[in-house]
Amino acid sequence: MEETKRYIQSFLSQKKMDISADKAALFAAFASNEQNVIAVKIIQENQKMIMQNWILKNRIDDILMQTVSIPNGTVNKKYQAKIDFKNLGWNDVISFEIKGLESTGLEFNENDELLFGVPEISGDLKIKILFRIDGEAEDSVFNEKVLTLIINPDPKSLWKNIESDKNDPFWKPDDAAILDKFLDKNIVIASKRGRSHANVGSFREDDFAFKNLKEIGWSILAVSDGAGSAKLSRKGSNLACNAVVDYFEENLNAENLKEFDQVLLDHHDKATDETSKKISHFVYQNLSKAAHFAHQKIEEFALNSETELKNFHATLIFTLVKKYDFGYAILTFGIGDCPIGLLNKDLTEIKLMNWLDVGDFGGGTRFVTMPEIFQSDKFSTRFGFKLIDNFSYLMLMTDGIYDPKFVVEANLEKIEKWTGFLEDLKGKNEDGTKVDFDKNNPDIAAQLSTWMDFWSPGNHDDRTLAIIF
Repeated sequence: MEETKRYIQSFLSQKKMDISADKAALFAAFASNEQNVIAVKIIQENQKMIMQNWILKNRIDDILMQTVSIPNGTVNKKYQAKIDFKNLGWNDVISFEIKGLESTGLEFNENDELLFGVPEISGDLKIKILFRIDGEAEDSVFNEKVLTLIINPDPKSLWKNIESDKNDPFWKPDDAAILDKFLDKNIVIASKRGRSHANVGSFREDDFAFKNLKEIGWSILAVSDGAGSAKLSRKGSNLACNAVVDYFEENLNAENLKEFDQVLLDHHDKATDETSKKISHFVYQNLSKAAHFAHQKIEEFALNSETELKNFHATLIFTLVKKYDFGYAILTFGIGDCPIGLLNKDLTEIKLMNWLDVGDFGGGTRFVTMPEIFQSDKFSTRFGFKLIDNFSYLMLMTDGIYDPKFVVEANLEKIEKWTGFLEDLKGKNEDGTKVDFDKNNPDIAAQLSTWMDFWSPGNHDDRTLAIIF
């Protein structure tokens, strides 16, 4: 009764109707009247209901207005993000549903509060969270909060793949891949036109050539990267590689190799200054002539075509290999920024078989088409030699592979970078694309070609990788 009396008195006071002393008994009787007691009770209950409704509405609005950021995604790239109700302060959300994920490639795990999948479409995806909070009726209409998830397009899809002109006199396939024998080992080579060229329908500028010279027991492999600034470099790289193979095929024979075979045997049994000098002399004499022969062939072609030699600018690396009873003799030569890497049998050591024409040492990229290369006092340092019992991989690559996978020249001499590169080749990459280096696998060349589609921002040049394994 006292509560009812205070409530009515407060209500009347708000209306500027104060109770005078002489009306106290009358007011007491009025406040105790059953009808008035019931009326006050109804009013108080309605006020309480209004307050609770306001608290609910205010809380729901707080959730609706709350900023919730979720990481952006990319089409065709695995996505995962947690919508953490606890961290968001949504402990009072008692039931919810996620809508708007249909045909997006994404789904939501309610138990883990995890949004995951592989996005299939780009754009601003509107994800609806339908929810009820504690205090709302079970049959009440769900509240709707919209989250925006930005899915960026697959950067690969932004690049066109326009075929090069097959009617061009110097046309060659945009992609090439081959698997074959190399001595008693295998060789796989893939050469792929870069996205920057595919986007405008221009040509693959890289090239390669190899041959097993069975009569003399040697095998030759050459790789060349045509300069992007030279309009006919695709032909320059082609001429360079084939010229090297032609030179050794025409100029090496069993008779003139007998002495070198004996020198290698003597060197294996006991290395001396004399055997080292004889080997260096042989390597220099034969490989330098092969390189110069390549230069001459390009020069002749340029003259016959009445075209400047610089239009055929191309790098050149090559290796000449023979297997002996006591191991493998590996001879190398290099002009330009394409590395040759030799990995020993148990993958514990890497031997970089050439230095690159990059940075301060090289003074910038050089090409086999430059006559001054052959007069330079550094020319004699362009040759490499290694006599090794056995090896796991001998790799020749253009900068389309070297730049994204090794980044800087110093990494080419770090075994951990090469083992990481091998792991990448074997499937440890974003795409899960792998090359199975099983000699009985007939799909190695196709697998290597597919692997070479890897995405690397800013690296869209031609890619050529030759692996002897």
